[in-house]
Amino acid sequence: MAREETHLTVSGPQGDRELRVSSPGRVIWPAQGLTKLDLARYIVDVGDAFLAANGGRPVTLQRFKDTVDGEQFFSKNPPKGAPDFVRSVAVVYPSGRSHPQLVIDEIAAAVWAVQMNTVVFHPWASRADNPDNPDELRIDLDPQPGTGFADAVPVARELRRVLAEAGLESFIKTSGSRGLHVFAPVEPAREFLDVRHAVIAAARELERRMPEKVTTAWWKEERGARIFVDFNQANRDRTMAGAYSPRALANATVSCPIRWDELGTADPNTFTIRTVPERLKAAGDPWAEMHASAGSVDLLLEWWERDLEAGLGELPFPPDFPKMPGEPSRVQPSRARSTG
Repeated sequence: MAREETHLTVSGPQGDRELRVSSPGRVIWPAQGLTKLDLARYIVDVGDAFLAANGGRPVTLQRFKDTVDGEQFFSKNPPKGAPDFVRSVAVVYPSGRSHPQLVIDEIAAAVWAVQMNTVVFHPWASRADNPDNPDELRIDLDPQPGTGFADAVPVARELRRVLAEAGLESFIKTSGSRGLHVFAPVEPAREFLDVRHAVIAAARELERRMPEKVTTAWWKEERGARIFVDFNQANRDRTMAGAYSPRALANATVSCPIRWDELGTADPNTFTIRTVPERLKAAGDPWAEMHASAGSVDLLLEWWERDLEAGLGELPFPPDFPKMPGEPSRVQPSRARSTG
């Protein structure tokens, strides 16, 4: 019996491409009845905005063997059988190893990634032509148990003020779940560790201003019912769902850019692969001018040095990273106390 498949015509800089979508009727989001073909069409519909946010960057693919409720895996190396219009770039991981990662130069490459069962796209904060130096400062506001999206809203507004005082213009998007992601375009003149330190400096300033609502505590047992500023998302090889990327959640939400004046009324559950294409057509892309100009992290790094002099040192790195200079113990505080 012949395998079910269909084809999509996808326009790009080299003209139209005919892309095969096998098993187009395979349901990816069971609760919504949304299929692989629905996902491919969504990517085409938001193509320009998706490409502006995620194109030209090393990308990690979050792929699913069946539905979003089932088995998943992350592809860092490009899947085998990539067409000739899909390229890759070598990037260096924290271990020092180097491997190629997919780069999306046209929306047909993203549709091909969907054909390879990708649901979520995770772009690096740096570009393929300069992978060691981020051109985006990214801050993940992560609600902890006992808090939710509404609690992250005033924190995001204060973070915007903090970044403005540091000379940076910020942009915001929903995470697609309960949190918020704040981005600021920066000159690609500093490597990942410097940008991480800039993020920590901003996070500490935010925590000083909102100590009852914000925490930079790496260990979950110390966070309480506050918004965690996940500074480790600024590390090399640490990514978050890209702008306009679908999420692998039951309601098929999208990590959606919004305007700052929408923040107070935004409901992240309403931004889905069904609704976001029409939103883009009606209101345009809030991030369209993000990279029209770039700021500097120099002032944030001055804050970092100020905090070092005040006795605030390095913060923990993810457990898969090599031990870093000045890093505190990676032992959970309660365990350290019990064995001390």
